[in-house]
Amino acid sequence: MTPILEVRGLSIAFRQYEAGTRQRSLPVIRDLSLTVGAGQIVAVVGSSGSGKSLLAHGILHILPYNSCMQGEMRFCGMPLTAERAASLRGREMVLVPQGVTYLDPLMRVGPQVRRGQRTARARAKCREVFARYGLDADTEDLYPFELSGGMARRVLISTAVMETPRLILADEPTPGLDARAAARILGHFRELADAGAGILLITHDLELALTVADRVAVLYAGETVEEAAAQDFAAGRLRHPYTQALWAALPQNGFTPIPGTQPYPGDIPAGCQFAPRCRHCRTACRAQASIPYRPAEGGYVRCLRPEGGWTT
Repeated sequence: MTPILEVRGLSIAFRQYEAGTRQRSLPVIRDLSLTVGAGQIVAVVGSSGSGKSLLAHGILHILPYNSCMQGEMRFCGMPLTAERAASLRGREMVLVPQGVTYLDPLMRVGPQVRRGQRTARARAKCREVFARYGLDADTEDLYPFELSGGMARRVLISTAVMETPRLILADEPTPGLDARAAARILGHFRELADAGAGILLITHDLELALTVADRVAVLYAGETVEEAAAQDFAAGRLRHPYTQALWAALPQNGFTPIPGTQPYPGDIPAGCQFAPRCRHCRTACRAQASIPYRPAEGGYVRCLRPEGGWTT
């Protein structure tokens, strides 16, 4: 597998003002690592507030002015600096945004997909991409409010692939869609991956992610707690208690609720972030300043609990 995107030890924090002019740093993502290879779909799964969308913005270097980002990112083997990201955005790295509100409501769809280009070549390419995703040629003349939810999602994908990108960041691409429409959208991403692109699929829906992803990275409170092959879920080879709890919470697995809530970024405890909710928690889980992210049977896990459980 040829790596398209490599993220190592990524941390993102925001400067905030407290009383008067006193500032504090609010960490939202900490020590996050993952890799997306050519032809691969990697799903990033986690609850709201875990840092999923922020990860995409960090990769693209489109964070707000009061942010501070640390860590290492590489694109196709070369460091992904802010300057390089700016030159790659919209061409080799593209975002399929979370909301269809990214479409300008006062502009017809065609010029937005073509990014203002009026050449015969650009128009032909637009029609070709629309046909690939089941959109009629006259979709070009529609305004965003005239699109159905599924059509709007396909228009956003069409906009993203006009330049044949190497990396596609899909941020919650299926909310509001029925099961058939969602499956069709994910099928389009599978086609793009099979053509050689790397796909980072950001979603809160684990069940949906497992229908298309090759690997799944699980986020909790801004940290990657586990990365595993998609088949490891059904095979029962999950290592982190939070990932196991997410799997058990699916309707077909008993719909078992997870007690407690995810900590707010300003209230991050020492040690394991999941410790207050974990039935396997030991003193050592809270005693360490942080829990290392280590290799584990074809994946990675951030947990002190050994394979097979504690011995005492």
